[in-house]
Amino acid sequence: MYTAISYTHIISVILFLLIYLIKTILLLGNKEENLAKFTKTVKVPEMIISTLFLATGIYMLTQIPEHNVLLIIKIVLVLASIPLAIVGFKKKNKALAVISLLFLIGAYGLAEVSKKKRLNPVAGQENTVAPDANGAVDAHAIYTANCTKCHGEDGKAGLLGASDLSVSTMDANAMLEIVKSGKNGTMPAFAGALTDEQIGAVVGYIETLKK
Repeated sequence: MYTAISYTHIISVILFLLIYLIKTILLLGNKEENLAKFTKTVKVPEMIISTLFLATGIYMLTQIPEHNVLLIIKIVLVLASIPLAIVGFKKKNKALAVISLLFLIGAYGLAEVSKKKRLNPVAGQENTVAPDANGAVDAHAIYTANCTKCHGEDGKAGLLGASDLSVSTMDANAMLEIVKSGKNGTMPAFAGALTDEQIGAVVGYIETLKK
């Protein structure tokens, strides 16, 4: 479900940006008659796209475990762009229309940057976990540092499309491969961020979460 909503959100955002880009170009080119015709033509599709954009966006927000600075800025830009666009196109104010479009593009850019950081644990530098007191790999600490944000402490959180680990039927070998390589753009690849020994240990710990 998360993946389907995620793709719907991406498509609606792209279409939303395309509509506003065309409207802005027409406004800047003083093509008021063409702008009026285009606005009338896309009125219903724009309403549908806007609804999908906002509805899926709200759902995606509920799936994010941590609301960082980039996310807050993105939300502010989106919320600010809406009244600016309404006033800009209603008053034929080119400056407001351009600013609104730039805000939307900026918000989209911030979302992509945030996604890349989330899917790049090496760049995040948050996966180095010291051995336990006996010098052994601390599987629980590794899981806590890298997995709980999406899977939860008990494996059941299911945020950002994460599987419920407590009911997973996946065998250890398949799980090792997913932890190493990542999954469908929703889970980062930990090969290079964690050693093979650490990955094996955390997979062993995940096995203990299963009912």
